[in-house]
Amino acid sequence: MGIFDRISHAILGSARDAPAKSFPDTDPATPASPAGSDELGMPSPPGPGAPQSDQIAERPPIVTDPATGAPPPPSRPDVDIAAILDAAARMSGQKLDWRHSIVDLMKAIGMDASIQERKDLATELGYSGDKGDSATMNIFVHKTLMKRLAENGGRVPSDLLD
Repeated sequence: MGIFDRISHAILGSARDAPAKSFPDTDPATPASPAGSDELGMPSPPGPGAPQSDQIAERPPIVTDPATGAPPPPSRPDVDIAAILDAAARMSGQKLDWRHSIVDLMKAIGMDASIQERKDLATELGYSGDKGDSATMNIFVHKTLMKRLAENGGRVPSDLLD
């Protein structure tokens, strides 16, 4: 797994992997019955209008792109990057400015922010400048990272995408 993938998973994955909320009227101590069964696990009879065993259930049409005939790409989650990173910075117990510093962003999510890690991330993100000029490299990495997070389902503040 690359460095960008680890960052992406730390930020976007936390929202994607969040457990589904339970309904207030369910008792977590009581196991749920499988779908289509009663409380004893016995199959439920089909309801009115349900296909009988000798009928074929009608499926909804598959939506495709008229130009290519391909199905649409799966929808991406709309993850609020600022909220996640603000919370991560608060939880770190440090004063971190993730909005302007790639070092602080990496620290906020518990990653190694060493110069070598940032150089490797710069290479991964396509930086072709002088890696000895860490200030210029860090600015490139931060801006490119924000753009890539936005491309992968993150809602990034517009001032960070300029």
